[in-house]
Amino acid sequence: MSELISGKVIGASINEELRKEVDQLKTNGIEPCLAVVLVGEDPASEVYVRNKKRTCGEIGIRSIGHDLPASTTQEELEKLIQSLNDDPAVHGILCQFPLPEKLNETRVILTISPDKDVDGLHPLNAGLIAMGQPKFISCTPYGVLQMLKRSRISTSGKNAVVLGRSNLVGRPIATLLSSKGWDATVTVCHSRTANLAEVTSEADILVAAIGIPEFVKAEMVKPGAVVIDVGINRIDDASKASGSRMVGDVAFKQAEEKASFITPVPGGVGPMTIAMLMANTVNAARWLNGMSEMDL
Repeated sequence: MSELISGKVIGASINEELRKEVDQLKTNGIEPCLAVVLVGEDPASEVYVRNKKRTCGEIGIRSIGHDLPASTTQEELEKLIQSLNDDPAVHGILCQFPLPEKLNETRVILTISPDKDVDGLHPLNAGLIAMGQPKFISCTPYGVLQMLKRSRISTSGKNAVVLGRSNLVGRPIATLLSSKGWDATVTVCHSRTANLAEVTSEADILVAAIGIPEFVKAEMVKPGAVVIDVGINRIDDASKASGSRMVGDVAFKQAEEKASFITPVPGGVGPMTIAMLMANTVNAARWLNGMSEMDL
């Protein structure tokens, strides 16, 4: 039976460290501030934004909400973001994705100042990761690294397999795990990978971020492996009042019989993503005021 890596517990610990840091910054006249832009009325996005704002309040970060109608034009959205770039009181900018179909997400990402890109999506920040000089790390990969670090799981010399190649999770986590200091030997797999189960079953560390419910079965997991499940999927479940339940990309009950460590869904990577958004916002406030990065 595997040991559970709780994102709730680790995230709460990080949030407490951040709360103390924010208190200290405020004594120096610095109030970290996150601007959150929501376009349209996507129910899932509204929940995510609400959770982020609530966590800001718990830590002491000032949050400014900009809720825009779905009819907002590209030019109007970019004009708002530019005004936030120019506002010295705003340290971080988050535009909640997905946007309504008519809006271009890439243009929005490029409009956000790299110095306020707390989601870590701007090509400049992605490039810094590739160069081994990360500044803003996108929140989910950052959360995965913190889970490994705080669970005292060594990555040096280990075989790591990342299942998924998205720009948001798969590519950055693969680059980070292979970088100096983490020193894993990394293989990136995807839907076209031949003999996929053979590849994943060689992984000492398996990161599942493929977006398919319970895709990773027992035969894909090496005995004693560390399994990090990034997936968040809703599947039908008539036994639940809501008619559905949340699962990851890993068949949890199967994998936990073989893994040494495993993250649950929910309560695993999800809380860490929000905690690292808070960390990026605090660090943005520090950097924009000539201070060094907070040590986490």
